[in-house]
Amino acid sequence: MPPDPDSGLPSTESAPGHAAPGTAGASVVRFSKVVVAVFFGLVIGALAIVLIGWMLLSRTSGRAALSHFFSAVTGRTLTIDVTQPTVVDRIQRLQRLETVIYTMDKLVTGAKENPLLPDFLTGDRLLMLVHGEVVAGIDFANLKSDDVKVNGKQIRLHLPAAQVFSTRLDSTKTRVYSRQTGLLVPTDPNLETQVRQEAERQLQQAALADGVLRTAQQNATSTISSLLQGLGFEKIDFE
Repeated sequence: MPPDPDSGLPSTESAPGHAAPGTAGASVVRFSKVVVAVFFGLVIGALAIVLIGWMLLSRTSGRAALSHFFSAVTGRTLTIDVTQPTVVDRIQRLQRLETVIYTMDKLVTGAKENPLLPDFLTGDRLLMLVHGEVVAGIDFANLKSDDVKVNGKQIRLHLPAAQVFSTRLDSTKTRVYSRQTGLLVPTDPNLETQVRQEAERQLQQAALADGVLRTAQQNATSTISSLLQGLGFEKIDFE
């Protein structure tokens, strides 16, 4: 509605083609908030990618690559102490490293016999189905300082010999398969214990015959190699 020329009051309508000052200011504020939100989103995303990369690379020899990347970006050098005492300490922290578990199912027999009378009168025979495992590895508490020689990015190690840590039967999977006792004698309460002991002996003997110690040594070598590569060593020799 056009203004009344006689009223003396100014018109409140805006000129065509021009935004009101309040509306333009609000648009600028909203645009600024969007820009800030996008910026912080990009920063958080970049930090997340770096964190995931560190978690993946820190477990393997990728630490060396990450160190180079860190140096290129920041201009500073990421260093890891790889002196001989430090390396010895890192390996000794592994303590009793179990590197192989040998499992086996076996039938073991135990019997008490009388040389003069037949078994159906005085004999006691037990047949047991056993399930057991032999755990082998290396005890790095026996590692000595002289066993580790460091020369720059090269290292030479003499690992302790592999050994059997334990031989045990799984009671949940071990059971008496059959038991035959003579008519004239009671059941021997010690026979089952003796059969279990014999089963553990045979289980360990079978594991040794199958090369459980050799496998344990090889697996330990692979584990130590990964550890040393993560520390930045490029050439690793085992004696």
